Amino acid sequence: MTKIHSHTLPIGADIVDAFCLMQKGFTDQFVYYDKQRACRYMGLGRCIALPTLDEAESELEGPVEQPPVYFSFNRFDAENPAPADELFEAFPRLKFMLPEIVLIENERGTLLQVNSLGPVYPGRIERFARQALAAPPRRRESVPYRLEPDSREAWRDVVGAGLAAIEAGRVDKVVLSRRQRLVATRPFSSKDLLVNLIDGPARGTVLLYRYADVFFCGCTPELLVRKRGAELESMCLAGTCPAGGSEDERARLAAELMADPKNRAEHDYVVRFIREVFRRTCHGVDVPAEPGILPLTHVQHLCTPARARLLEGVDLWSMMEDLHPTPAVAGTPVGEAKMLLREVEAYNRGFFAGACGYVDGAGDGEFSVALRTGVFDGEIGWVYAGCGIVEGSVADDEYDEIGMKLMTILSAFSGEDEADAAETLADSLSDRRVDEGAGR
Repeated sequence: MTKIHSHTLPIGADIVDAFCLMQKGFTDQFVYYDKQRACRYMGLGRCIALPTLDEAESELEGPVEQPPVYFSFNRFDAENPAPADELFEAFPRLKFMLPEIVLIENERGTLLQVNSLGPVYPGRIERFARQALAAPPRRRESVPYRLEPDSREAWRDVVGAGLAAIEAGRVDKVVLSRRQRLVATRPFSSKDLLVNLIDGPARGTVLLYRYADVFFCGCTPELLVRKRGAELESMCLAGTCPAGGSEDERARLAAELMADPKNRAEHDYVVRFIREVFRRTCHGVDVPAEPGILPLTHVQHLCTPARARLLEGVDLWSMMEDLHPTPAVAGTPVGEAKMLLREVEAYNRGFFAGACGYVDGAGDGEFSVALRTGVFDGEIGWVYAGCGIVEGSVADDEYDEIGMKLMTILSAFSGEDEADAAETLADSLSDRRVDEGAGR
């Protein structure tokens, strides 16, 4: 049994500013930062990594009883025999990672947690608290970049293979993805992208996992599972349309999305899957019959919330494994869709569309699906997004939909305000379409 000493105290600091100052001294970095609510955890360093939390017990120290916070970043298809790209391959395969320091903003307030395998040395606590309180205000900076176009023809072939599998009855839906190589014109850091995602227009939960010189980050709209005591929440997210350029256009597009049979069918696969998983392991299951609309900066989604109460003996990790991957990121039936993806996608997704989140020493926490993400080394990287393919899907339409979704991770490179950033991204996408047309 591993004993964790965890000292937590209230601190009147901005945790993002503190993280930006303190991160220089740590190669391991972890972030789970919900932009809509006070569920914000930012970790630095690695105290220990564990295969299961059953092997740990916690000794809580300090004025606030906050259980130690472990981070967990999991691959979309961990058993896929195909190698991931060289950036994803650089990450170790670990389950639960406990940082040395965790900056926290939650229902208890703004906190500093220091973790150790022995009693926490008071001098460390004082030093870290002093650094956090002295942090200057963060600044956003733009990072110029270019995207290497991927082949629209190759995409049409992949979608054709997916549609053939649907016609043959092998799957009802498959979620295909695109990736593009990004090359920056100057070196950039994980901090640069993190600040732009947190302070920029992207909506959702900001994720970051840095290991040595490589880092994975993004801003995802999709909650996979949240646990507080016996209370459990999830989200059925599938079906997409553009955000629109005005409130009237946004409302019109949302109404069309709600009435579209293809998108409603795609969404219903996810609703049925999550409802069935909840009914196996929970009671008091509440999944509404009709979806609502989740508006984001660049797109809108059909969204149905799911709530339930866990049966005794069921933990957050097992619920995460039961739910992931959902039909929203793999397809349905899930197992057959994953096998099809291994056959038709030219790359291993790594953490993209994986389950990433945190769990504390009391067993509470949450995981989100790592959408709108990319992996980088400070000079180059890969950006990822996907879309659901069902009967009637049109390859070129889906290609363009992914282009809209990629705008979220690309906004991490913009230090401009929302209007200027949207114009810059639109110009970038227009330039890419010209390049693609010239290359056909």
